Amino acid sequence: MIGSPKNKKNDASMSLRDSVLISLRQSILTGEMKPGERLMEIPLSKKMDVSRTPIREAIRILELEGLVTMTPRKGVVVAQISEESLRDVLEVRRALDKLAITLACERITEEEIAQLNEAGMRFAEVIGTKDVIEISRADVAFHDIITKASKNEKLQEMMSSLSEEVYRFRFEYIKDADHHTLLVEEHKAIYEAIRNRDVETAVHVSMKHIDNQEHCICQNLNFKTFA
Repeated sequence: MIGSPKNKKNDASMSLRDSVLISLRQSILTGEMKPGERLMEIPLSKKMDVSRTPIREAIRILELEGLVTMTPRKGVVVAQISEESLRDVLEVRRALDKLAITLACERITEEEIAQLNEAGMRFAEVIGTKDVIEISRADVAFHDIITKASKNEKLQEMMSSLSEEVYRFRFEYIKDADHHTLLVEEHKAIYEAIRNRDVETAVHVSMKHIDNQEHCICQNLNFKTFA
């Protein structure tokens, strides 16, 4: 729930704007704030017990991230999840994931392989809780290890810039419990292929992983499937 940033355990160096941004972003990503819902500065500033300035600054960043949009007569609203945005984001994710997987197979260390295995087991464990937020975090942690293992800083920057939009679609997918077992199996297959430095299999499984995500989201949101 959206609450006062002052009540959150934030790092001492975190600005008030960043604290407000994190709170609003999570409310959007988790679905607490629905697509089309207005973000009004005065009510938000009262609810979060802050001035309008950090609210305004946070909204600007959310707009750059594609999570909110400016609309005629309504002002700032939570962005709709559209077929076009889904296609665009997943097309970019496929390209970046393919590169990350390929480089990780070549450059991953034994320590990172152990970390990836641990992250996969952690994901399987969290699946059992049915806690969508924790499952999403565990999923991000698994994929972040692969990206880091690429040893390509520019690729990591690009993946980071796309992360919030990817997270929104990831969250929509993970909400569907029917696919949880498949997710665990896919993570295990990706891990094993990377451990064996089998680029072809790792890329194939990773692309299928994204295809399944797209198909599920299209089905749940009544989009046509374009994968």
